[in-house]
Amino acid sequence: MPTDTPQPAFVLVRPQMGENIGAAARAMWNFGLDRMRLVAPRDGWPNPKAVAMSSGAGRLLDEAGHYDDLAEAVGDCTFVFATTARQRGLTKPIYSPERAMALAAEKIAAGEKVAVLFGPERAGLENEDVARANAIISVPVNPAFASLNLGQCVLLTAYEWRRQVTEVQHEVMEMARAEWANTLEIEKLAEHYEERLEQAGFFFPEIKAASMKINLRNLWSRMPLTRADVQVLHGVMRQMVRWKNRGD
Repeated sequence: MPTDTPQPAFVLVRPQMGENIGAAARAMWNFGLDRMRLVAPRDGWPNPKAVAMSSGAGRLLDEAGHYDDLAEAVGDCTFVFATTARQRGLTKPIYSPERAMALAAEKIAAGEKVAVLFGPERAGLENEDVARANAIISVPVNPAFASLNLGQCVLLTAYEWRRQVTEVQHEVMEMARAEWANTLEIEKLAEHYEERLEQAGFFFPEIKAASMKINLRNLWSRMPLTRADVQVLHGVMRQMVRWKNRGD
């Protein structure tokens, strides 16, 4: 059975290739969606090519609704979006995928049933299909090449849905069992390098030595170092000193 997670239904209208239906199912399941509805698929249903392409998302295909016409497929819905890349000459609100899925989330949270229509691969939805929708989703694609593959369009819309209902970590540092070095450890590293560089005559001429040391300290403070990094850098300097002493 489909999950209990509130979500829009994705309606594939007269899809032509089983492979694209399978790709759409896979894209939906990638982002936690499992309400697929199929309207008059060209090659009939079920379709073994769709199953092969779904790559583990076959459950969505098993549970997909199968309808003869669009009116029946969206009959229980209170708000319908139609995806299209072309101007339709119809007076309707047009939303970006991001804004459309934000609106869908609001409506679903209020208890409404929402559907998103995706047209057949050759030319997309017909005006008659779009006329049944309450609003249009328009993807900001390259106007010189506006054609989107069915699976790609489903994936893009599903991704925007996921962004609306799941907290997204926009940046995270994976520590890989490491710990950040503390201020004292950084201070000891700075002292080690300053001492050895002083002995090597690095801080020259003397009139610039103070500012050079400040710049070096500032470099260490800017670097996000782990304790393991600090140990490696200590080791690098020790080995360089040993090598120098061997040479003498």
